[in-house]
Amino acid sequence: MPISRAMQASSSALTAERFRMDVIAGNIANSHSMRVNGVDPVRRQSVMLQGSDQGVQIVGVRPDMAPLREEYEPDNPEANAEGKVFYSNIQPIREMVDMMSASRSYEANIAAFNTAKGMARAALSIGKSA
Repeated sequence: MPISRAMQASSSALTAERFRMDVIAGNIANSHSMRVNGVDPVRRQSVMLQGSDQGVQIVGVRPDMAPLREEYEPDNPEANAEGKVFYSNIQPIREMVDMMSASRSYEANIAAFNTAKGMARAALSIGKSA
């Protein structure tokens, strides 16, 4: 693989992981939303990534259709006739684990990019020392 393609692959992975971290941050921010006036709370979003010859591509973002969290809160003004309130299906701890994974992937791709850049510099300096 040419050095330029290695740098392109790392660069696309950096972009994808940054996007993934943005989506995870949105999930965390909305983790305590609830059904209001019949409108469902925010559902967890997950990023779909795909590898190709050009690097990593963002295929899309899809909602997690897992059931909403139900809490018995009869005094809540948004409670239904059974006294249940529906909250988002986002689990903050799971999101923090995903954020750590995305952050580590981001760091690994920075290291790979810098290694490829160092190899390119070394190759260019070969002619100078002669």
